[in-house]
Amino acid sequence: MQTPTNTFKQALRQQQAQIGLWVSMANPFSTEICAGAGFDWLLIDGEHAPNDLRSILAQLQTIAAYSSQPVCRVPVGDTALIKQYLDLGVQTLLVPMVDTPEQARALVQACRYPPDGIRGMAGARASRWGRLPRYAHDANAQICLLVQAETRLALSNLDAILATDGIDGVFIGPADLSASMGHVGNPGHPEVQAAIDDAITRIRRAGKAPGILTADNNLAKRYLELGATFVAVGLDTQILVRGTSALLAQFKTTPTGATLPSGDKTYS
Repeated sequence: MQTPTNTFKQALRQQQAQIGLWVSMANPFSTEICAGAGFDWLLIDGEHAPNDLRSILAQLQTIAAYSSQPVCRVPVGDTALIKQYLDLGVQTLLVPMVDTPEQARALVQACRYPPDGIRGMAGARASRWGRLPRYAHDANAQICLLVQAETRLALSNLDAILATDGIDGVFIGPADLSASMGHVGNPGHPEVQAAIDDAITRIRRAGKAPGILTADNNLAKRYLELGATFVAVGLDTQILVRGTSALLAQFKTTPTGATLPSGDKTYS
């Protein structure tokens, strides 16, 4: 058997827009419903969702039956944890809160086998327990490493992060970026949006893939027009919140002062 090709990484290199969905419910049942919709990629969130290695594995197995490609976000850029995610068979990683080129270089090292990195060897699920004889030789080229720039510091170091060999793309985290810029809870602030627009342009100019998440359809389309390559256009939890609240509102008056969620928020 041949080592699987990372088609998501291929699409990013070819600058083909990839439309995704944030999957945060930590359940293979709901993940399968999302996978059946046909999104190009699904983000399995290990940072802000109650996922662990076993729940991530179950969702990877579920998504494998569909055309969507899994992208897994680790809670932190820890070398040992990254090794465990990769051993599960994860080919595309998203790492939050990367502020410096030194962090970026360390993450590249964690994702690669020697002599190019420090990833530990193991006959794990990624190699089909040794049934993929060339996995250790092919894996470095198939791993797609995406890092999140979501602070003022990260944006000030963006060009150096982009110059790091082995970084395939940079995801802009609007929520944390807005907080870092002094606009907590307001990613739509003009200053934040100007910073996002500039970052997408710089990432694209560097030959890397820009990514972002927004549940605002108009914003998503604008980011795509600016050159964003991987764009998540919604969250499973928010879709459920909006749908259930809207359904109930047809039959019951909402409590005084309560409002239905508009979905006009941008998350990271």
